[in-house]
Amino acid sequence: MATFSEFAAIWEKDALSQHKLSKQLAVRSHLKKWLFPYFGEMQLRSIGGETIQAFINSTKLSAKTRRNMVLTLRMIWKSAKGWGFVAHDPFEGVVLPKVQNQSRIFFTLEQLQRIIGEADEPCRTLYWLAGETGMRAGELCGLTLDNVNLDTCVINVKQSVWRGKLQAPKTTNSIRSFAISNGLAAHLRIFLESWRANALRLLFATSKGTPWDQNLVVKRKLHPLLDRLGIQRCGLHAFRHTSSSLMDWLNAPLRLRQERLGHVPGSDLTLGVYTHVVGNDDHVIANKLGDILRPVVSKSEPERFSQEAEVSTVEEDRLVAGGGFEPPTFGL
Repeated sequence: MATFSEFAAIWEKDALSQHKLSKQLAVRSHLKKWLFPYFGEMQLRSIGGETIQAFINSTKLSAKTRRNMVLTLRMIWKSAKGWGFVAHDPFEGVVLPKVQNQSRIFFTLEQLQRIIGEADEPCRTLYWLAGETGMRAGELCGLTLDNVNLDTCVINVKQSVWRGKLQAPKTTNSIRSFAISNGLAAHLRIFLESWRANALRLLFATSKGTPWDQNLVVKRKLHPLLDRLGIQRCGLHAFRHTSSSLMDWLNAPLRLRQERLGHVPGSDLTLGVYTHVVGNDDHVIANKLGDILRPVVSKSEPERFSQEAEVSTVEEDRLVAGGGFEPPTFGL
């Protein structure tokens, strides 16, 4: 018979090591701070629903954190059961605390325009990408030159960054392709003229050529800018919420919104992930987003940016035909 600590040590070495680094660190934190102190010396076979319920009720953590602890326990228990260490299910009948709905922070359109317009490079490009595409912070920091096709105005998400280290995207559905606007593509061409090459070919890299740490970007760059503009402090995820809200406001089809954000489960891995075709609707929405997010050109911006970023009147008419779209002048 094994104690919880004894089995968890085996599980850490053989099973947890197969997960992404971000998952490993979170689980190890749960084990060290909470699960080992409470369950460590208990025999696995003696842990039942009443034991787990008592643990949930005894901790003073938030409801969300307690639910995450139970998820970690379930991961460990699934292996323990599969490997023959236990035969029972201690989670049956366990009541989890309810998580209060928390308001999601997002920017108004006017705030997002100001953030993009006032930011210095290379953060200006990062924020514009975040606002238009809704990419996760780690996906933005993991974006490489090879993931951006400026001729077709398409971005491919294939990797992510967590705490400055490359890893696989959050989920299988996160591996995706989507359109960017003509204006953003034109801006990226100019941005790449002064881009500093690095071994990983990352769009955003440190002076040593390593990936940006999104937490440091928020702390050192985004928060000071938000303070200066009088906008509530928040993380890069606010850009993702804002992009989602803007697509909803633009009446983008639900399927298209989900695909751009990486939320759609594909029934077939090959067709759903690796052979995704960027359709015309995607380009239409991308250009509408680009039109309303394009920052006001500052005095320091090259004059040709305005010329290269402009979508021709004929092209613009074609893109928005039938949509009745006019760039809004109000916040969400």
